Amino acid sequence: MTDQTRSTPEKSVAVYCASAMGARPQYKAVAEELGRSLAQHGVGLIYGGAKVGLMGAVADATLAAGGHVVGVIPHVLVDKEVAHEGITELHVTETMHTRKALMAGRANAFLVLPGGYGTFEEMFEVLAWQTLKIHSKPVVVLNIEGFYDKLLTFLDHCDEEGMMRGNRKILLVAETVEQALTLMGVA
Repeated sequence: MTDQTRSTPEKSVAVYCASAMGARPQYKAVAEELGRSLAQHGVGLIYGGAKVGLMGAVADATLAAGGHVVGVIPHVLVDKEVAHEGITELHVTETMHTRKALMAGRANAFLVLPGGYGTFEEMFEVLAWQTLKIHSKPVVVLNIEGFYDKLLTFLDHCDEEGMMRGNRKILLVAETVEQALTLMGVA
């Protein structure tokens, strides 16, 4: 952990993304752009606490730009030596459920970058919570290089088939970092 005397930002965004870099260099480039932009806007980053993949890229870029980074990681992943020890705050939880609850509770909004099952699960959970009125925080997908195009098409299909009960539009879609920050109300 680094300097904890930094003041906690008024607004923070939970970012869900991969512990891998992915097949395209644009994924890492946008994760780094996001980190810099969060710091420049005085918005804190809350993320999964890893030092690898897109998670590590967004955390490192936020830190390099002078931003506040809160990582939340279950002990099972700390044991696999992926915890980022150089961030502002690192919280180690007993379970994934505790991790997700802590991240959601501290966030003002949720941003989804490219990822896999874990990213999708986190995104769908906060969307389900929003439909149940557990929170009313914005949930935004940053659709880098069309990564989420097919998922968005599928969700439109679910809506057309009457399965979304009018909730399809709660998942906001951004094409750029600045657009995502605006949609989340933090820029």
